[in-house]
Amino acid sequence: MAKPPRNEVRVLRVFCGDGGAHGNPLGVVLDGPAVPPGDRQALAAHLGYSETVFVDDPGEGRIAIFTPEVEYPFAGHPAVGTAWLLAHEGYAIDALRPPAGKVPARVEGDFAYVSGRAQWCPPFELIQLDSPEAVDAHPGIEVGDIYVWAWIDEPRGLIRARCFAPAAGIAEDEATGSSVLRLSAELGREIEVRQGRGSVIRARPLEDGMVEIGGMVVEDR
Repeated sequence: MAKPPRNEVRVLRVFCGDGGAHGNPLGVVLDGPAVPPGDRQALAAHLGYSETVFVDDPGEGRIAIFTPEVEYPFAGHPAVGTAWLLAHEGYAIDALRPPAGKVPARVEGDFAYVSGRAQWCPPFELIQLDSPEAVDAHPGIEVGDIYVWAWIDEPRGLIRARCFAPAAGIAEDEATGSSVLRLSAELGREIEVRQGRGSVIRARPLEDGMVEIGGMVVEDR
């Protein structure tokens, strides 16, 4: 079995668009135990990514997820990115285990998918706007966490969205898997979301009450 390198932060982009463009940056510390729990929040703030993952047991998929301001029990793009990285490091991962619970995972080449429950997700307010242009024109917020979205093509399930999360230390998040998970659950259907500058997130409800989210992942070297 492959062994994770020590004292190294790997940088991925998750939910990339065509050709691997855009995506949400993610820091992953594969040797999580090298960073004491009391130092993790400070390191996440120092790195400045919307989330940083600490892998505490790569074989079991045990992870901890931190924004620059808070720890999350579950978040979408960190789970998708970490599943992809562990698979490419040689671990036979079929699930991750963040504090929220067991997160089924699968990796297909450049794409990774995880499944979660809507109640695990951060409680961002989901706000539907009248048009993609209204989403693009949104000025953002200074307090709270919101996810604004509008249909691009409702019959095809295409959505335009942006996320503002100053409460988590994120002025605007490039791609927010947990909000797409919740939105897919509320709509009760498969969707494809175009978020931020050009990220793409896919989601579909499953029969067991979970929702699967996924997209393309690339590593910045």
